[in-house]
Amino acid sequence: MQNLILASSQTFKLFGRDIAIYGVLVALAFLVTIIVVCLNAKKRNFKTDELITLACFIIPLAIIGARIYYVVFSLDHYSSFWDVFKIWEGGLAFYGGLIGGVLGAILYCIIYKKNILALTDIILPVVLLGHSIGRIGCYFGGCCYGVEVTDPNLQWFPLSTQIDGIWHLSTFFYESLWDFLAFVVLMIILWTVDFKHNGMVGSMYFIVYGLGRAIIESFRGDSLYIGSMKVSQFLSILFIIAGLAFILYCVIKDHYKKKDSFDKIMSVLKKDL
Repeated sequence: MQNLILASSQTFKLFGRDIAIYGVLVALAFLVTIIVVCLNAKKRNFKTDELITLACFIIPLAIIGARIYYVVFSLDHYSSFWDVFKIWEGGLAFYGGLIGGVLGAILYCIIYKKNILALTDIILPVVLLGHSIGRIGCYFGGCCYGVEVTDPNLQWFPLSTQIDGIWHLSTFFYESLWDFLAFVVLMIILWTVDFKHNGMVGSMYFIVYGLGRAIIESFRGDSLYIGSMKVSQFLSILFIIAGLAFILYCVIKDHYKKKDSFDKIMSVLKKDL
């Protein structure tokens, strides 16, 4: 395994055309996500055909969002306007895809009058599985790798990987493993715990993924920046705050509901006395 070398892009031939392994795995990630989300449908009273329709909103906007996000923070990589549209040459960012997908879900819920929080509970845990598969694709695409590893004692897979002959931390592998484990945990919670509020499992996604991404991003060697700040790390922190804020809101809301109920009971008892 120590001699494993990753080229910047790996392909295979199909009907005489070069097919990127990264693209195949991304497509597989979308397919698996749709299948598992459909299996989750009954947990929030959705029908399979409704979720297939939802996918028609989410997938195109996720791809567009992933591309726009990458281009915005990588403008110096493009020599002409038309290069922006060459998506087959790579250049997709997960956070952009997530933002685009969320916009697609919101649009679907507005049109079909569905509960967006209920959707997050059955979709976001599965996004972790799709993302885990996609990060394996990053291995073949030669992207999302970590900082250079110069210590020979640390130059072994899966801790690190050779990319074009240079050893880097295998941050794509770290994130793939983290996402898969988080997927398993959130799926267990979704299917075993009955929450009073929709959106609780979805909020856990923001916390768990944000935490893992914020840590792993510290070791990335090809991050997107705004000035000296890593964009994904900043968004990850916002994710954690948003997830915690929603859970705190639900806890406070339940507390005051119980308090109101208790006060009503005491007022009735006082009248009877």
